[in-house]
Amino acid sequence: MITNRQLFLSHLAQTTSFPLLLEIERAEGMYLYGENGEKVMDLISGIGVSNIGHRHPKVIQAIKKQADKYLHVMVYGEMVQSPQVKLVENLLRTLPKKLDNCYLVNSGSEAVEGALKLAKRFTGRAGLISCHNSYHGSTHGALSVCGNEELKKGYRPLLTDVKHITFGNGRDLSEISTNTAAIILETVQGEAGVMAASRYYFKQLRQRCDATGTLLILDEVQTGFGRTGKFWGFEHYDIVPDIVVCAKAMGGGMPIGAFIAPQHIMDVLKRKPILGHISTFGGHPVSAAAALANLNVLTESRLIEEVETKAELFKKYLRHPAILEIRNMGLLMAVEFKSFEIVKAVIDRAMEMGLLTDWFLFRNNALRLAPPLIISEAEIKSACGRLLAAVDDVLASGQRKGRW
Repeated sequence: MITNRQLFLSHLAQTTSFPLLLEIERAEGMYLYGENGEKVMDLISGIGVSNIGHRHPKVIQAIKKQADKYLHVMVYGEMVQSPQVKLVENLLRTLPKKLDNCYLVNSGSEAVEGALKLAKRFTGRAGLISCHNSYHGSTHGALSVCGNEELKKGYRPLLTDVKHITFGNGRDLSEISTNTAAIILETVQGEAGVMAASRYYFKQLRQRCDATGTLLILDEVQTGFGRTGKFWGFEHYDIVPDIVVCAKAMGGGMPIGAFIAPQHIMDVLKRKPILGHISTFGGHPVSAAAALANLNVLTESRLIEEVETKAELFKKYLRHPAILEIRNMGLLMAVEFKSFEIVKAVIDRAMEMGLLTDWFLFRNNALRLAPPLIISEAEIKSACGRLLAAVDDVLASGQRKGRW
């Protein structure tokens, strides 16, 4: 009898040669459960997706209710579908008034692709700027504005006329010119290991875009939907972007994303040519219904208000001589160690102790912590205790073997 694990390794495409191979039977709230009853606390929210926990009852209810009505009926943008309309109506209430038009898609990469196309179409310019160590997705356009050469060198040639600047460095903003269609950047650099910039920098950025007629695209795929302690990451900086892209935590566990802009900008996709951006499954009615339920949970609860307090609890309980630094913006946290070898060993040992963690693409000596916002103080204390025990075990083992 061929096992699921054997089928997985033989027939599903792999992205590393060392997958976690955790077999999931079910998930609920903070926890993942294996086929033999193993219980694992998810400290990364499915990489920033399950902000309100796995299988939130209101999300499940919305999914079932919509599935009883209809699934896919027509490509996005051709039929009036209540789940899409209600979702967008409520989502736009979380944003500044000028951001009043939403294009629903399937993922963060697709949202970035749409935003880049929109900026080039609206401005009539070709130039794009992003930041070193930024991450905006894996498709060709999104990868082109990714700020890490190691990740993309195997796929060149990519988009031309793309420049990269240093995140947080005001002097580099002079690269933005009247030839620049858009600059895209994360409000907090996630895969760089939770790197933030100052409010003054973002003010300078907004002013430079205004002076050159450049569109400012803010990537909120990891930071949106309460992760940083505000609904949108850009709210920390008192600026308004021209285009926002979002996904991950938008759907409460279902695949959905969006790029959002003022209507007069979005309208250029309707002409020269018509159907300037199309998506068969964008805004799928079941995903839209789930996203609306997820949105209501976030806006009607105190989860976002509690984020900073919970982040401080992590920093209170997670102290160890081997931890070099803890950086955070709300519950997007990076716990830095001396090396990737230590981080990987801690991840593996933590898994054995019932904790799911990860590292960052461009900062692999930092441990990722981004738990569901529903995590309790008792769960934070328990998780930190086990993480510290994992660190102790790894260091002791490494010292015995002469590794560090």
